[in-house]
Amino acid sequence: MDHLSYLDAIILGVVEGLTEFLPVSSTGHLTIAEKLLGLRVDDPAVTAYTAIIQLGAIAATILYFFRDIVRLLSAWGRGLVSAEARGHRDYRLAWSVIVGCIPIGIVGFLAKGLITGPLRSLWVVAIALILWSVVMWVAERRHDVLARVNAQRGEDQTTLKDGLVIGLVQCLALIPGVSRSGATISAGLLRGLDRVAATRLSFFLAIPALTAAGLYELKDINASVVGGGQMAIGIIVAFLVAYASIAWLLRFVAHHAITTFVWYRVALGVVLVGVLAAGVMSAT
Repeated sequence: MDHLSYLDAIILGVVEGLTEFLPVSSTGHLTIAEKLLGLRVDDPAVTAYTAIIQLGAIAATILYFFRDIVRLLSAWGRGLVSAEARGHRDYRLAWSVIVGCIPIGIVGFLAKGLITGPLRSLWVVAIALILWSVVMWVAERRHDVLARVNAQRGEDQTTLKDGLVIGLVQCLALIPGVSRSGATISAGLLRGLDRVAATRLSFFLAIPALTAAGLYELKDINASVVGGGQMAIGIIVAFLVAYASIAWLLRFVAHHAITTFVWYRVALGVVLVGVLAAGVMSAT
């Protein structure tokens, strides 16, 4: 494979930043972008690079939610030593996030060979884009039903079970095309959380999961393919674009259904199936 250029790094950084937190699958879009750039999507160095530039998106999340993170960590720390503090909603929310991060850590480690190998196929991306869109549509329908009877729960009513269930569903996002945010937001809506609460919890769960994945992949970076400059550019671009995407998405979900993204996902999946079936593009 050729050396990753600075232009490639910028393009991949933009794609990562735009799609990491939107329910459209960043891995799926990065796989498509890599293929269009002439890169081998199943090359370990390319796979590692796309995981590492997620650190830029995670840095944007940490900065955007810094006060919330400090609040939750403080509440969790107080709850460890004070029985009274354990009744606070932030203590419960902190534990929900902690518990929710455990499943993807275990599954991601055990299934790494599958994730970076056979699943790195555009056929997988296309099928997952279409099939998970059905789940998102169902989740939004449940949201509408609960909203009509005012039975939704906010962030302050998040339970440990919510964190565990959403964390388990997050594991499905290891399949390219599903979308980590699409999986976790959908799970939150199906659990009865409102859109904003489900989306914010999705962000909180992303921080440890994606940070661990990015740091773990550092060992697979090939200096002959990806230089330090390209890596830095990709991370910086991903950070800037992701920060803007986070702010936009939180405003969007407060007033709009996530089914808006369903039509895009299905259209992209159908186009991708057509392109692959016609032999215009290879799957790997």
